[in-house]
Amino acid sequence: MTFTWGVATSAYQIEGAAAEDGRTPSIWDTFAHTVVGEHGDVACDHYHRMPDDVRLIKSLGVDAYRFSVSWTRVQPNGRGPGNERGLDFYDRLVDELLGNGITPWLTLYHWDLPQELEDAGGWPVRDTAYRFADFSGIVADRLRDRVKNWQTLNEPWCAAYLGYQHGVHAPGRRSYDDALKATHHLLLAHGLAASVVKKPDNSVGIALNIGTATPHTDDPLDIAAARRADGNVTRIFLDPLVHGHYPADVLEDLAAQGHTLPIQDGDLAIINQRPDVLGVNFYFGQDFAGRDEQGNTHDANGLPIVREIRPDVPQTAMGWAITPDRFTTLLLRLHHDYGVPLAVTENGAVYDDVADETGFVADQERTAYLRDHVEATLAARAQGADVRGYFAWSLMDNFEWAEGYQRRFGLVAVDYETQRRTPKQSALWFRDRIRSGM
Repeated sequence: MTFTWGVATSAYQIEGAAAEDGRTPSIWDTFAHTVVGEHGDVACDHYHRMPDDVRLIKSLGVDAYRFSVSWTRVQPNGRGPGNERGLDFYDRLVDELLGNGITPWLTLYHWDLPQELEDAGGWPVRDTAYRFADFSGIVADRLRDRVKNWQTLNEPWCAAYLGYQHGVHAPGRRSYDDALKATHHLLLAHGLAASVVKKPDNSVGIALNIGTATPHTDDPLDIAAARRADGNVTRIFLDPLVHGHYPADVLEDLAAQGHTLPIQDGDLAIINQRPDVLGVNFYFGQDFAGRDEQGNTHDANGLPIVREIRPDVPQTAMGWAITPDRFTTLLLRLHHDYGVPLAVTENGAVYDDVADETGFVADQERTAYLRDHVEATLAARAQGADVRGYFAWSLMDNFEWAEGYQRRFGLVAVDYETQRRTPKQSALWFRDRIRSGM
């Protein structure tokens, strides 16, 4: 079984050209301008520098490049026919990749919902799933002859809960009911899009952000809190995708809180498009406790406490725990519980980079993070997990969503004033690790 080495990006984070060639605003254009204070109008200017960026990717020795398609560049306002100028860009990107011996891995949705569709209700509205299926068909009709690896959605949990419940991502709403509706409609969108894109000679999957929900202690309350956390982040997505039903305990918990999912007849059959490859985006493991810091077991609304506790281990500059051993455990758990092929589609770390006078960053901490997580991935594979690839996040420094440009995940440093790209120590290590083989 071959193993794919790759790097990953997303459209809004790197492309720029936000108002060129027919592209219209997405929710992230709006949120970035009105809330974040920094935006992706230029970002890494990848739209204009794409051929050079592909050569940069080739220099790293990777097999594949994971990128996303800007919905509003391809289908302005989220409705109607495809925009030829936008489609032409992805045509050129795919051809450039293939011409350099790099396999394209295409993600249809990495959070850039057209603002016009948000104004019509966004993901809490069922029609958005059908609009996404239409968009997916436009992209597939143009690129399916050359792109064989497809992912419908990237991290639908983030889109639903960070965007519609917590309000820290676009579109910035704060409604748990909206987040639940968005969850179901994002899954419905996956099923509809997978049916549109799927052909016998291609692979269609989805990428989920999956951590580890570990009880903080063996206290039954902590065990119950970890179960709830796992249900609300991981199983609420994977069970309907793979098994064709939502987890019974999650539905029971929601009912006890007075909430339901907007399931209609036939929805679960549509959603149950078993991924050909499940993308696993992993950054850190988490512990959970069933009591708050004052010892209370229920919140002001009478709901059970589910409190995240960071494991007592070193952290990245984002405050994220570094837990490669838990990553191996997670990959084995996903293999045993769901039995689908896996690929690590995002894994990386933020540190406070310091460049020398040439622009080079000796990022030893990021290099160590990548080394440990690559080895954790291969350890799971050696123990029987069907893990077929590892994609480092991210190819280059970019617009890091609500963090703006202050946080850098890149293997390649970007000077945003000059747009100069300089591979960091981590990029050189990754190149050499790929050369060394399995």
